Amino acid sequence: MVKNGNARNTADSERIRELRSELARRIVAFMGAAENRATEIPGLTLHRRTAPTTPCSMTYEPGVTVIAQGSKRVDLGRTTFLYGESRYLLTSVDLPIVSQIVEATEAAPCLAMSLKLEMPVIRELLSREEMSALEPASELHGMATGEITAEFLSACCRLLDLLDTPRDIPFLSGLIQREIVYRILRGPEGVRLRAIATLGDQSHRTAKAIAWIRSNYAKPLRVEELAQMAGMGVSTLHHHFRAITAMSPMQYQKQLRLQAARGRMLVDGLDAASAAFEVGYESASQFSREYGRLFGQPPIRDVRALRSAGASAMESDGGR
Repeated sequence: MVKNGNARNTADSERIRELRSELARRIVAFMGAAENRATEIPGLTLHRRTAPTTPCSMTYEPGVTVIAQGSKRVDLGRTTFLYGESRYLLTSVDLPIVSQIVEATEAAPCLAMSLKLEMPVIRELLSREEMSALEPASELHGMATGEITAEFLSACCRLLDLLDTPRDIPFLSGLIQREIVYRILRGPEGVRLRAIATLGDQSHRTAKAIAWIRSNYAKPLRVEELAQMAGMGVSTLHHHFRAITAMSPMQYQKQLRLQAARGRMLVDGLDAASAAFEVGYESASQFSREYGRLFGQPPIRDVRALRSAGASAMESDGGR
């Protein structure tokens, strides 16, 4: 029995290696020399990097990122997630993070695919009787890494195959994306998606508060009103908000504001004071202090450095 088990494990490992290599070949074929590509498949983007990158602050949307080659580091608050060829990254809510490519070369670039997750699809799958036996949701970070399986990688490869036959995308892409979500839900990390998607669950209520701040980051934030909107007490909201995002509501809003201001200065050419007021700051000096703490240097110097390097930090990770 042990020998049979070892044989199965060896066969599974070999199958995963084959599928990972196939996924890498597909990404290279579709990317060419580009670094980011938004594909014809809704929610699917591809990424390619030929060298490690410096840490970059951005916001990850709900989605899954699969690395076919190379590795990355993502910092959420004080928690660090390292993932590469054997683990995927799952994000269940919008999260301000710091991302960095840690393993990539010209000969072996970091190759990745990112797929946005749609909550209605997750809820529809969870409503099926076959999913009723899953373990109950619990309070966990809104981000995690999960083990890559052959079944999961196979679905990812088949999704990229559709880029060769665009006429099949409208009919088949949704089916394959549902399979990818199903594989995640059946795995240990699927509990995060179940918690966020389950109506009435504390995580779902907290996700409503997160979504409100994400859409209204420039507005004044009154935590009492936010808690009332989420149907929670203030202390309960603080507890669950920090558990999911690794930060308080005020810290979350601040990171969103600073990232948005950086983008407006870098892309639209706004000066620091104008960008500060546009994202909700009332004091330009406070904005400059907090900007320097997050990005390592004052706004003007930071933006000048980004431009001289010829890199837009706001999309150095393609949003993922």
